Amino acid sequence: MSAAPRKIIHVDCDCFYAAIEMRDDPSLRAVPLAVGGRPETRGVVATCNYVARRFGVHSAMSSARALRLCPDLIIVPPDMARYRAASQQIMLIYQAFTPLIEPLSLDEAYLDVSGQPHEQGSATRMAEAIRRRIREEVGITASAGIAPNKFLAKVASDWNKPDGQFLIRPQDVAAFVKTLPVEKIFGVGKVTAGRLHQLGIQSCGDLQRWERADLLRHFGKMGERLYELSRGQDERQVETDRGRKSISVEETYAHDLPDLAACLAKLPELVDRLQARLARNGNPAYRGLSVKLKFDDFSQTTVENSGSQLSNVRFGELLRAGHARGRRPVRLLGVGVKLADENDLPRQLRLFGKDGRPLPDAEPEA
Repeated sequence: MSAAPRKIIHVDCDCFYAAIEMRDDPSLRAVPLAVGGRPETRGVVATCNYVARRFGVHSAMSSARALRLCPDLIIVPPDMARYRAASQQIMLIYQAFTPLIEPLSLDEAYLDVSGQPHEQGSATRMAEAIRRRIREEVGITASAGIAPNKFLAKVASDWNKPDGQFLIRPQDVAAFVKTLPVEKIFGVGKVTAGRLHQLGIQSCGDLQRWERADLLRHFGKMGERLYELSRGQDERQVETDRGRKSISVEETYAHDLPDLAACLAKLPELVDRLQARLARNGNPAYRGLSVKLKFDDFSQTTVENSGSQLSNVRFGELLRAGHARGRRPVRLLGVGVKLADENDLPRQLRLFGKDGRPLPDAEPEA
């Protein structure tokens, strides 16, 4: 007998930071509003309300460009303390429905409600109840997607935004994904989408006509994901323990760094900041280094290696490789480390057996 389909809810609050600002200052509700940095400091929009979006403003856009698109745009600085407080309220609401919660950010999470007794076991009604409580107790709106897996639930949560929800039943998966644009697939950005389009692939239905081996040949490991997700298949579990996987620092400069030499001159300060941040986090073990560059045309690249020596020399090698990809002035630089999983760490060797006698060959401590 096959297992019953999972019931996954993806909840995503609508323009979260901006929603908190509008909740606390109702005069902002009818005007174009963004949360982010000031244009004179090379600030970036973190999020914006739906009034501002009508002008083409969106997250990750420079504040200067946002103001050109919408001269009446009000930009307020983020207040993370208030946002975290609201996030904690929302988390308590989730916990009333299931212990299986995977937060993705302050305002977004997956919930596995399979087998939960609330609302007569209906995931749709649970999503409605969660959204109602967020509206009544936190004072903002949220959208939700309900589906048999995480990929489809996340797609569904964006279907009826804002303040809506969408259900994809197991029996509807095949028809739903067939017309889904490839851009909706997790991990498909502009570059991968462009490559897919060049191959004549616009939708998941187009992808389904390709053999797994052919996708692997064209896209490597990503080909496996394309093959499965285009068919609505996603076996990932809701992870309740998502440990931090990396630590990094970055800086957006008020004036572009004109060349590689200028970038290299900024590197020691960034490495010092990274070392200080690692120290504040207890100096965790790491197994990889990375350098991120964002050029003046807003294209960006990240270079990584498996090194474990935190030094200006190692980061400098990565910076040179990254800069060679663009050869343009740089507006943002970042350095980081990839944290080691427990399985990556060397295990303590046992020198003595359980009887206290020395072992002939040391063996890993169980």
